Amino acid sequence: MRQRIGKGSWLAHTEQDTIRLAEQLAAWAKPGTTIALDGDLGAGKTRFSQAFAKAIGVSGVVNSPTFTIIKEYMGENLPFYHMDVYRLSLEEADELGLDDYFYGGGVTIVEWASLIKELLPPNRLELFIEHTGDESRRIVLTGYGEPYAGMCDALHEIGAGG
Repeated sequence: MRQRIGKGSWLAHTEQDTIRLAEQLAAWAKPGTTIALDGDLGAGKTRFSQAFAKAIGVSGVVNSPTFTIIKEYMGENLPFYHMDVYRLSLEEADELGLDDYFYGGGVTIVEWASLIKELLPPNRLELFIEHTGDESRRIVLTGYGEPYAGMCDALHEIGAGG
């Protein structure tokens, strides 16, 4: 049986639009949720992660884990694992035991995820964030397997984004 793939896009005219997307995806999060983020430097990957973390109840400051690689937080009901793999080789990432995060009891967001694509779970939500203006962004979503393909369909159905 082939894996179902869902696709969609979200037009964020302002930072608030990006926050709304993060909040909607956070509402659907459950243990084992994996979101793979990519985009240009400064596109908003960390800002999306911060909004997502706040939406699942993480209190305190969530900042880029660029030099620490993985930061762990506790949300209201779920742990939140925030990763930035920009400075890692595939081999170095493989040695970190990422499966414990991906298949554990929390939610994982990986920034620069395309650098470790071979290590990501087959079922995941990929977001590619691109600049379309000073404040505006286009976020392309690709859901691999369930529930991620369904998330893309649901976003399309509710007319979220643009």
